Amino acid sequence: MGQPRRNDLLIPTLGVVFDAVAIEAAFLVSYFIRFDTTLLRFLPLQEDIPPLDAYVYGSLVVIPVWLLLFNTQNMYSARRNVAMSNELFVTVKLVTLGMLIVMSGAFFYRAFSYSRVVFGLLWITSIAFIFLGRYLLCRIERSLYARGKELRNAVIVGSNETAHRIYDMLHNHPLLGYKFVGYFAKTPSTDNASLGNVTYLGTLDEAPAKISAERIEFVLIALDHNDHDHLLKLVHSCEGVNVEFMMVPEILELMASQMRVVEIEGIPFIQLKSVPMTTWGRILKRSFDIIATSLLLILFSPLLLVIAVAIKLDSKGPTLFSQERVGIDGKQFHILKFRSMNADAETQTGPVWARENDPRKTRVGKFLRHTSLDELPQLINVLRGDMSLVGPRPERLFFVEQFRQHVPKYLDRHRVKAGMTGWAQVNGLRGPYGSLEERIKYDIYYIENWSLWFDMRILLKTIRAIFSSGHPLPQ
Repeated sequence: MGQPRRNDLLIPTLGVVFDAVAIEAAFLVSYFIRFDTTLLRFLPLQEDIPPLDAYVYGSLVVIPVWLLLFNTQNMYSARRNVAMSNELFVTVKLVTLGMLIVMSGAFFYRAFSYSRVVFGLLWITSIAFIFLGRYLLCRIERSLYARGKELRNAVIVGSNETAHRIYDMLHNHPLLGYKFVGYFAKTPSTDNASLGNVTYLGTLDEAPAKISAERIEFVLIALDHNDHDHLLKLVHSCEGVNVEFMMVPEILELMASQMRVVEIEGIPFIQLKSVPMTTWGRILKRSFDIIATSLLLILFSPLLLVIAVAIKLDSKGPTLFSQERVGIDGKQFHILKFRSMNADAETQTGPVWARENDPRKTRVGKFLRHTSLDELPQLINVLRGDMSLVGPRPERLFFVEQFRQHVPKYLDRHRVKAGMTGWAQVNGLRGPYGSLEERIKYDIYYIENWSLWFDMRILLKTIRAIFSSGHPLPQ
């Protein structure tokens, strides 16, 4: 039998403790702000000061309910490896749902009248304290990994292109909590840049015995479709062993698809493709775009004016650059940007992608492209309805006609509105970075997993990426 999986107790237990303490602290602080300070003296409140005990007893009921609610979203699983921006959105969503439960309970509990102001404060303080606890927990977990503690032994099964990509992406991130022991394949890899850097552990037939002997806890499978017999044999041979298998699907090019089983009249069907957004989903997304874009245009109006003047003073030509792009349902529209190149940039070259050190860029244009400020006029496109704040980046018809012939699922990007930023861009796939095929997979994943929370996550990651690295995100 394999060894029990490590770190399945410490981090989850700390998570429960931190959340419980945070919720209790939120109750106490909310009560203190409302009844023991003068911070809210501007409100016309005439409530009598209730006993603190009533709120403490109430918190003892709320804490286990909220912890169970958090557990339904896997908030206490080991090695969650989530970005703090994602953690913030999940925290806001769960605390909001938890507050609805609390207020519903308070409505039916007539023996005591809880303050609505305290409930309002509780929503704010709970989000703040729980997120702070989550941040501390993340720091503790990463500190353990950085010191080589609580790491899970991991192996890769396979040596194809997908296996190399998995290793390249994960071995540079030791804070994820994995220690790569080696890989299994039919033959040793000859690639010195990827799997050639780790130990070749043997053939696929030797894998079951060594997985148990080496206390392997995490197996990443990247096999071709003609090796599925080996996969079934591997899983069967590891029965009774505490090991986790994860497989990267390559079959039918469904890597980016959201597959689920749908039952119709008792017959199970595997849904390979669905409508990405309902009518109400489109209304919700459009409403969010209008509100957020209007606020951003007001906020950035002084900056837009300064950039426009700088462009005029720097080089001859118009301030704005308009270009036809392909959007939702294949319809073309004129995208707006601040001009960052010479006015006749494509007169001799024709349609080409901009390069990192493109000589056609103006002095101001280099700065604008480096900071992504040249994309700000697209807020007008969003307000007009041509684009959304978040979605696949639009491309010119010249390139669309080329890519549709060679890139699988390329035209699926046009099932939703194009965006100023997208899931591919915040994951480093922009401009010359990353293959076009990889970018399309991220775009399709976004389309098939869309939610308003997902949009907010991407916007937050966009802001963080721009300010932390200074690299341009769209393109």
